[in-house]
Amino acid sequence: MYNTWIAIGSNIKNPKIQADCAINALKNLPNTKILACSQYYNSKPLGTRNQPNFLNAVVKLYTNLLPRELLKKIKKIENNQGRQRNSIKWGPRSLDLDILLFENNIYKFSDLIIPHYDLYNRSFFLYPLMEISPNLIFPDGTTLAYRLSKITCKKLKLWKE
Repeated sequence: MYNTWIAIGSNIKNPKIQADCAINALKNLPNTKILACSQYYNSKPLGTRNQPNFLNAVVKLYTNLLPRELLKKIKKIENNQGRQRNSIKWGPRSLDLDILLFENNIYKFSDLIIPHYDLYNRSFFLYPLMEISPNLIFPDGTTLAYRLSKITCKKLKLWKE
């Protein structure tokens, strides 16, 4: 069994319902258990600013699924919840699930990079991680507290409906 952290993001099609449904779908993955789930946070979008703010959260799982198996499963969850992929990078989306970390391992596949390629720079990943795994040490040996001290966004608001 492996510890893994999954980021949840949504900014259209009722983000709270999207996140709640995603968490329920993650609970139903084979040989997988949710160990912790952060609160829901509100963050400004990256890239295209003419879109609603995002709801963000992080879930810690304990699973037998290997990284690429897990990726296939979470992409299916996204698709089942109406995720439309298009050419707009960082555009609006009903659901975005990202594998942030898998144990303390580093993976570089053509379709998956772990740790997430921009994990250390995104407050909407780091703050929820701090809530559920405050003593986390990243594969490069740095602590979550150190990484949080280096980002410019020093606080995120909680999501309010």
